[in-house]
Amino acid sequence: MSHSLPVTKPSQTPAVLFDRGYAVLSREGLCELVGAPAAELDALKPTWNELPPDTYLRDGGHYRSRRHSCFIVEGEKVTQVPHRAHWQPVEYNALHGGLERWFEPMTPAVIGQPVWPQLLRGLAACCSTLKGAQPWYVEAHQFRIDTTDGIGRPTPEGAHRDGVDFVAVLLVGREGIKGGETRVFEANGPHGIRFTLTEAWSALLLDDERVIHESTPIQPLAELGHRDTLVLTFRAKGFQGPAHPSPEPPHR
Repeated sequence: MSHSLPVTKPSQTPAVLFDRGYAVLSREGLCELVGAPAAELDALKPTWNELPPDTYLRDGGHYRSRRHSCFIVEGEKVTQVPHRAHWQPVEYNALHGGLERWFEPMTPAVIGQPVWPQLLRGLAACCSTLKGAQPWYVEAHQFRIDTTDGIGRPTPEGAHRDGVDFVAVLLVGREGIKGGETRVFEANGPHGIRFTLTEAWSALLLDDERVIHESTPIQPLAELGHRDTLVLTFRAKGFQGPAHPSPEPPHR
């Protein structure tokens, strides 16, 4: 298993995704791919300090905070859809699958910025290059994993697929921690790669049908250590959801 960071040039990203099932972009590469200035992405970073706790963790932990919203990207048009639960089948998430999880929505401080639809459009265009132009159903997750419990688990469900077409994991920042190594494996083969994203807005793009992924736990090197990410999933033909979805609860 390789440990080196396999950075991909933006122009080669679709070809590398097609060949390997994953691609890694530097901060500069992501900005070039989506046509967004790094300074505008950096302006979003303070909103990670305002994420409410994730109350659905089934491992008993208190190390994760998050927000979640959903969008449809069709060409240049980006539409936010009414707030909905995040849901995955048990086959893809043995720990939290089959559960409708209602997280607090993302705020206008993020989605009201011009860079937000630009980011979604740019990544959706990459998906369309691989699978044809079509509407993409996007779930966006702001995550903070902290070391409140002494250890924080970015992927408590272990190595997994998300049940979508493509996944983008963007590192927003990491402070006062060790660990948080990213691991990507062939879904139906022996090969894998491991590396650690350290640069703000560096990104891992995944063909979710072909690879599984996980991130190792983080441990503190300083007080209030944490790791912030933005995870975007792209799915054709609709959002994942139960056969009979429940209405949004009045108080989450």
